[in-house]
Amino acid sequence: EGAKRRYGAPKGAVMERLDQELEVIRDKSFATYFLIVGDIVGHAKARGILVGPGRGSAAGSLVAYVLDITDLDPLKYGLIFERFLNPGRVEPPDIDIDFPDNRRDEVVEYIRTTFGAENVAQIVTFARMNARAAVRDVGRAMGLPYGEMDRLAKMIPGGPQSTLAKGLETAEVQAAIREREDYGRLFTVAQALESMARHPSKHAAGVVIAPPAADGGAGGLRAHVPLLRLPGQTAEENVYVTQFDMDGIKHLGLLKIDILGLRTLTVLEETRQLVKRTRDRDIAYHAVPLDDAETYRMFAEGRTDGIFQFESSGMRDALRKLKPDHLEDLIALNALYRPGPMEQIDTYIRRRRGLEPPVYDVPELEPLLKSTYGIIVYQEQVIQIVHKLAGYTMTKADDFRRSMGKKKAEIIAQEKANFITGAVKHKITKDKAERIFDFL
Repeated sequence: EGAKRRYGAPKGAVMERLDQELEVIRDKSFATYFLIVGDIVGHAKARGILVGPGRGSAAGSLVAYVLDITDLDPLKYGLIFERFLNPGRVEPPDIDIDFPDNRRDEVVEYIRTTFGAENVAQIVTFARMNARAAVRDVGRAMGLPYGEMDRLAKMIPGGPQSTLAKGLETAEVQAAIREREDYGRLFTVAQALESMARHPSKHAAGVVIAPPAADGGAGGLRAHVPLLRLPGQTAEENVYVTQFDMDGIKHLGLLKIDILGLRTLTVLEETRQLVKRTRDRDIAYHAVPLDDAETYRMFAEGRTDGIFQFESSGMRDALRKLKPDHLEDLIALNALYRPGPMEQIDTYIRRRRGLEPPVYDVPELEPLLKSTYGIIVYQEQVIQIVHKLAGYTMTKADDFRRSMGKKKAEIIAQEKANFITGAVKHKITKDKAERIFDFL
């Protein structure tokens, strides 16, 4: 039914892809997962709650598209199902669903009332003591004045990589420890507590659903996982989080769904309502044209303040150089603007504007990289290259993609040997195979 709604009379590639995906979904017993997610998204849309069009690897699923979970046609954009649901994977796939942050609670409440409060909880996350927080907490326990412990905490270099070990190497901290014995004790205790869980809170996205109790049998969440009522909640609220975190929930095999509240969607929806009130014009998101020249002119001029992923000064410079005039330009630039691929941005711009020709090491790369002018921009291209050039199955090709992302020397060395062996079997010289592997 969904395929008919999306494609009219579905045939050929659509039915072939649906059959392929459904075979994997049935084999893994994940059909319920898709149907539950589809029900949640359908309810939100019926209530007038804006739902994101889909992002991450879930956009590679045609089943998700025809169930209206996502609004991106994976066939049109060359997205790969195996990147979302690799047949070799045991755990359920992740479908991240975005809602306006001021309406996320309504969606969670619908899940709770539909599946039963005893079967639904949000997932715990633990705030951990970073270096500065540990110094402040220990200082408070030792009865030091606030100003004093705050001064000691600020001696520790800030940032996500900050540790007390690094702080103790600084001349300022060493001088403070020599100055007073209790400061030395404070830093010793703080170091023992660093990185420990400080307090529980609600994970920003994760919601878990347990199977309901069978007649007379044990069931619901309590049969599977300990629960916790967070501080500040009353018994009447009956809102719990699991005491196991996201990884623990996965190991238990419970159904986890990521329900995210995005400020960006709230702004979009409020803007739409504002236009409706002041201009008497109701904007339908799905009807917004993707070829509007005036919009591309704004991008080309770098006028992108407040546009998610396109508002940094570096990105605006790249937009002014590229002068995008179709959606694929924006997709490619967004993918390239990451640590690693960034060094390819200027090459991409020169090739896109016809200032230098695209280069392909072997003719087989041209059909795979033509749309990005000979540059590997997308993870899907990595999968296709190892599949076509080295004979990997699509499942193994996705494993290759993930192992590349881990950047572990021994894994990469093993993969290199496998890739070169496969490429040589496909009539590619060893030298070229090595060059392509390094390119990947």
